[in-house]
Amino acid sequence: MSSLNTIIFSLLGGILPAVLWLWFWLQEDRLHPEPKSRIIIVFLAGMASVFIVLPLERLFYTATLSSISILTIIVWAGIEEIFKYVTAYFTALKNKVTDEPIDAVIYMITVALGFSAFENTLFLFNVIDSGALSQGIITGNSRFLGATLLHVASSAAIGVMIGLAYFKKPMIKRLFLLVGIVLSIILHTIFNLLIIRLADNLFFVFAGVWVLIVVLIVLIEKIKKVNS
Repeated sequence: MSSLNTIIFSLLGGILPAVLWLWFWLQEDRLHPEPKSRIIIVFLAGMASVFIVLPLERLFYTATLSSISILTIIVWAGIEEIFKYVTAYFTALKNKVTDEPIDAVIYMITVALGFSAFENTLFLFNVIDSGALSQGIITGNSRFLGATLLHVASSAAIGVMIGLAYFKKPMIKRLFLLVGIVLSIILHTIFNLLIIRLADNLFFVFAGVWVLIVVLIVLIEKIKKVNS
C-alpha cells in the first residue's frame, strides 16, 4: 500500500470514529449546544496536544532506562490527563462559552476525543504501514470500543467535578478540580495496567470501560440539574 493510501486510511480510521463519538456526546447538550466553531477548535487542539505529550512520555521513558514500570504508567497517564485539561482550559474552559455546568464535561470529552483521534491515527499508521491491513481494522475496532472511551471517561471525570462545583466558592472549585484530575489519572492508570495484565482477555477490560460510560451518562444527567 502506498504511503498516501496509508495516511488516508489511518486518518479515516482514527478520526471518523472519534467524530461519531463526539456527535453522540454532543446530544447530551442539545438544548443549549456549544458553538460548533468552538467544538472544532477544542477537538483540533486535542489532536495537536499529542505532539507535546508523546515526546514528554518518550523523554520520561528514556530517563527511566526504557523501563515500563508502574511509575512509568502512572506518569504517562498523568501527562496525558493534565495536558488534556490544560488544552481544554485555554481553548474553552476559561472562555465565556463555558456558561453552564454541563459545558465543562462537553469540552473535556471533546478534547479527549481529539487527542484519541490523532493517537489512534498514529497507531493505525504503524500497523497499516507494516502491511497488516486486516490487523489495522481489528486494531481500529478495539480502540473504538476501548481506548477511545477510556480517554472519554477519564477526562470527563475532570469535567464532571468542575460541573458539580460550578456554583461553589473558588476554593471548593479548586478542590473539586484537583480531585477530578487525580481521579482521571487513577482511571487511566488502572486501564493501562489491566491492558498489560489481561492482554489475552480484553473483553473484561472493555466491559469495565463501558460501565464507566454508563456511570458518566448518569452523572451528566445529575450535572444538568445542578443550579445555584
